[in-house]
Amino acid sequence: MPTPFPAALPKDLFLLDPAIAFLNHGSWGATPRPVFEQYQAWQREMERQPVEFYARRFAGLLREARTALAAEVHAAPEDLFYLTNATTALNIVAHSLRLNPGDEILTTDHEYGAMDRMWQFLCRKTGAVYRPVPIPLPVSTPGELADRIWAGVTPRTRLLFFSHLTSPTALILPARELCHRARAAGVLSIVDGAHALGQVPLDLADLGADFYTSNAHKWLCAPKASGFLYVRPAVQPLVEPLVVSWGSKSPAPEGRAFLDEQQWPGTRDISAFLAVPAAIRFCAAHDWPRVRAQCHALAAHARARLGELTGLPPICPDSPAWYAQMAAVRLPPVDGPGLKARLWEQFRVEVPVIERPEGHYLRVSIQAYNSGDDVDRLLAALRQLLPGGA
Repeated sequence: MPTPFPAALPKDLFLLDPAIAFLNHGSWGATPRPVFEQYQAWQREMERQPVEFYARRFAGLLREARTALAAEVHAAPEDLFYLTNATTALNIVAHSLRLNPGDEILTTDHEYGAMDRMWQFLCRKTGAVYRPVPIPLPVSTPGELADRIWAGVTPRTRLLFFSHLTSPTALILPARELCHRARAAGVLSIVDGAHALGQVPLDLADLGADFYTSNAHKWLCAPKASGFLYVRPAVQPLVEPLVVSWGSKSPAPEGRAFLDEQQWPGTRDISAFLAVPAAIRFCAAHDWPRVRAQCHALAAHARARLGELTGLPPICPDSPAWYAQMAAVRLPPVDGPGLKARLWEQFRVEVPVIERPEGHYLRVSIQAYNSGDDVDRLLAALRQLLPGGA
């Protein structure tokens, strides 16, 4: 029986190939046509008079774009800046903090692999220790999970690093609780919110993180290579530029060396940053709380149907406290890369298959353009491809 879930928005509002079932918005997002047109308009504006754009208008344009983003995440415009992605933001933070031999970075075993590599690289250089806390699945309550993570704190713990929404398992971690515990204990909190902006409401003033980053090009649907880093004012003096350029040690036109050092790492195309306000307006015009709720309902349905197909239990309770528009489901023993390739090559279904030590997971992303037909197509393909699924 077909799944009775219409798309929250017409698919042709986006630039996606209509012939594919695109269930992988979480990896790089997808930009609506009006937002992409604004992005291209900024590129044309830049090329029309590059000296005017960079030498005279640069700071003012970024100030306007930061102000719109800051209102969206409940932060002060002078406490955040644009950069290309969350990975770059976290590298800025990690390379700024002076780690000593024996210092511990407490984390979880559900983090994005690139960030694991970043911390391991720095630990090899400094003698610091990267300590992932295992999070067994299924999880039960946010409070119990916060207690489990916090139990890993030792007298050597200097940093607490974790994802707001995990990339491999799509779980929403108890970010506010962990950040407030860290502040009280004198531990710096660094939150990888790459999947948060646009998927869950963000209030950075309430969250309490010392450092928070997210991508606008994922769930906010801004153009590719648009992200931000927020730094709490009290710890801004700790942050150094990853690239030293003209902003370093020069009189800051914003009156803040923190912004001046970070906003000008050299010539770059800032059109994606300047299009973020257009993405915010697009979401507001299309009642994004309604869109998110509709997408969550389809994600819940997909999760349940996939569980019926595999016969495997869910990794978390069926609640928006645990997952939003992404859901990860267990798979039986499979050739993960082979399954992902066959889903694409034979069925034109784009969805990631994620390998973890305990097995493989399918991570389904539901965005405004997805409908029940996309889920049905995935299910039909898996019935043919999974062992015993037919």
